[in-house]
Amino acid sequence: MRGDACDPELLEHAGVLACDLVVAATGGDEDDLVISLLAKRRIGVARVAARVNEAENAWLFDQRWGVDVAVRGDSADLPHRGGYGGHGHGGAPAAEQGGRRGHGDRDHRGSRAAGRGLGELALPAGTVVATVVRDGRPTVPRPEVRLLPGDELLLVSHAATEQEIHAAFQ
Repeated sequence: MRGDACDPELLEHAGVLACDLVVAATGGDEDDLVISLLAKRRIGVARVAARVNEAENAWLFDQRWGVDVAVRGDSADLPHRGGYGGHGHGGAPAAEQGGRRGHGDRDHRGSRAAGRGLGELALPAGTVVATVVRDGRPTVPRPEVRLLPGDELLLVSHAATEQEIHAAFQ
């Protein structure tokens, strides 16, 4: 089935509700984490395995993100599909793969987003908050979640530039 596996409706249409195991094995860590979190937390899949494409992101692949089993992409078990260029900002990864950008950012003191609910943010078109990480724990992003200084956000966008995303929080 073709489509964006980060879309819960597509996952449900693909039959994930009847699965005991989901394997998130795309070419991008940000996608694998979003798929894992959706499968475990929103859909309630019993077991989730995910491929780690970039070694520096391995620490993220744990039960906080819905991952029961993490498999390194460069292991003999799975062929490595490298090919995304990434850069870090504020201690969280940013990556680009197949026209979709995943971006990590922190809500620093002085940001106009601090104290506001996710539903109040004016994000660029085609941009969604995949999760808010507070005190090292990812949460399901609901419109009523209020951002605090130091929160880390994982954003996914099909069209926004990094400058547009930064502008939403400055």
